Amino acid sequence: MVQSWIKSVLWLACLLVLQAVHAHETHPEHSASALTVSVTADHGGRVWLAQVKQGQVFVSASDDAGKHFITEVAVNPVPMTIAAKAEARPNIAAGANGAVYVSWTEALQKNHAGNIWFARSLDGGKKFEAPYIVHQHREEIAHRDDAMHVAADGTITIAWLDKHDMLAAKAAGKSYDGAAIYYAVSRDQGKSFSPEQKLADHSCECCRIVMTGKPDGTVAVLWRHVFEGNERDHAMAEIGPVGKPVLVRASYGHWKIEGCPHHGAALAVGEGFGYHLAYFDGAGDKPGLRIARMDGQAWVTSPPRRFGDAKRNAGHPALLSVGDQVWLAWQEHDQHGADIVAMASSDGGRTWGAQVVMLHSASKLDYPQWLTLQGQATLAVNSAEKGLQLLPFTN
Repeated sequence: MVQSWIKSVLWLACLLVLQAVHAHETHPEHSASALTVSVTADHGGRVWLAQVKQGQVFVSASDDAGKHFITEVAVNPVPMTIAAKAEARPNIAAGANGAVYVSWTEALQKNHAGNIWFARSLDGGKKFEAPYIVHQHREEIAHRDDAMHVAADGTITIAWLDKHDMLAAKAAGKSYDGAAIYYAVSRDQGKSFSPEQKLADHSCECCRIVMTGKPDGTVAVLWRHVFEGNERDHAMAEIGPVGKPVLVRASYGHWKIEGCPHHGAALAVGEGFGYHLAYFDGAGDKPGLRIARMDGQAWVTSPPRRFGDAKRNAGHPALLSVGDQVWLAWQEHDQHGADIVAMASSDGGRTWGAQVVMLHSASKLDYPQWLTLQGQATLAVNSAEKGLQLLPFTN
């Protein structure tokens, strides 16, 4: 009798341990990283920083190129579980007349489920209005990994990964690869958003979405897509003031992988043509980073050029383009530490200058982000050793 009781207790203890391990493994996005921040700069040269602390997004600003940041302001008054690790992080953008916009993903208890939240400040970041969920679909499923773009006219576009089409297909006994891309638009400075619309089916499940905009207000969205045969290359669509967005293929590596590589791309507008694309391609015997130009309305992509040291795990690129000037940065790391490497082009990406190590750290570094600060291309990198570093590119 005693032995039976002991066996029951041991079995229960093992079950509880297994449940705890399983819960930890299936909710990795619930662990916020102190390194994971978002940075932007407004037209006046003020630098804005968004970071997560104890379930709240905090925003602060610097008027001296990041040397000092003024008092932090909490965006969401009620703490929640916020996705802030690796490619998942809050987004921050500065608009006209002191407007500051923030979006983020709330991670829910159900595996990979989430909500996309938004908040705005119209007084230069002194206080934020009550945050709200952007999408009208509220079932506890995956709405996650949001991206935000603010156009010159104040139009705000937020896109995210969404799985309610996958669940609907499953309920109907149909197959559905990956997730979908949905987006919503605000034309009243973020006071409200129009009902969400589907941009595309069959996106990769975890790679970040990237967005950029043209002077005419067109917003381009780039993501890793699940093409036929489970090829995980990139797709793009333009959201314009009129007409329905059309999906086009943006990369042709034909990388077949059973799962999401957690490796998003970078995107910038080209001068007199389409776009600059930087991305990771795992296909073939030489996997690594690629840079290419998507030219004109025929959507013809130039042959991609390799860059970065694949042996040092080069990845997570960032792009900035101003006229014919283009800047490219990425992260490399090995057992000796991590580097942020950059290079520049003065002819629209046709040729590139030498690679420059912008920052080395013996510990971890966040992924690089480009700013235009006082007319100069500047890298923003958060480090475990020295905090946020703003590094002008001078080569």
